[in-house]
Amino acid sequence: MELRYLRYFVAVAETKHFTRAAEMLGISQPPLSQQIKKLEEEIGTPLLKRLTRGVELTDAGEAFYQDACQILALTGHALEKAKGIARGISGKLSIGIASSTAFHPQIFRLLRSFQDRFPDIILLPQEESMASLMHDLQEGLLDAAFVRLPCESSKAFNLKAISSEKMALVLPAGHRLGNTPCLSLAQLREEPLILFPREVAPSLYELIISACLRAGFQPDDVQQSPQISSSISMVAAGFGITVVPDSLRCISLPGVSFHQIEDAALGSDIALAWRRWDRSPAVHHLVMMLTDD
Repeated sequence: MELRYLRYFVAVAETKHFTRAAEMLGISQPPLSQQIKKLEEEIGTPLLKRLTRGVELTDAGEAFYQDACQILALTGHALEKAKGIARGISGKLSIGIASSTAFHPQIFRLLRSFQDRFPDIILLPQEESMASLMHDLQEGLLDAAFVRLPCESSKAFNLKAISSEKMALVLPAGHRLGNTPCLSLAQLREEPLILFPREVAPSLYELIISACLRAGFQPDDVQQSPQISSSISMVAAGFGITVVPDSLRCISLPGVSFHQIEDAALGSDIALAWRRWDRSPAVHHLVMMLTDD
């Protein structure tokens, strides 16, 4: 059964007149009558009662009309959905967020702006370690990701920097240097250092170790935290001190204080990564929003 039969029948059922239905459809009346007759023959029962001045639905026609309207509505929805996905204005977009960037406000401002501009796209953000994130992006499990540079396998992706971020020292309450707003790492060389696992954010891990070496010491007494954010809780509990991205100042945890670091080189870039030659229109729209900004 062709969809045009359904459209013709619905037009006749709603106008209750062959001539008016033909005018609405933009065809002549005789071919319309022939198509409706073929439809009735295909179904095997009359759908319309032909009257002197129009038509009315039979019981079978009334039931068929309800279903035909639903079929046409679903068909129209399916067509618009496919067209929307092809244009990148609907569908789903999986966005990875590296754990080391999860508290940076610019990422979520960008996602909010994207959602406002493309409300029919469902955003699926997920936080991962850098190792998991880069693997999932490479395998196509993610469409794009916010990463901290430099990152492993970065040559396999396009990268667009969105922000630079400094690091901050976190000290426990009551620390002898707790009232000093800006500190050097050398002043804290004897303190136990709390660090997240290297695989969570390899570039950030190496950045901190390199900064310690520049300050003249090798961090030996290192406590490991499960994640970057949890290292702040360990500081509050008295395990030592830590170095975290400056955006984690938003974690208002009692028992800790945040301090600037004198080492100007202790900072890194946050970037959007997506696969080279990715033709996803939705990803393209996201990248273009970065360019617009």
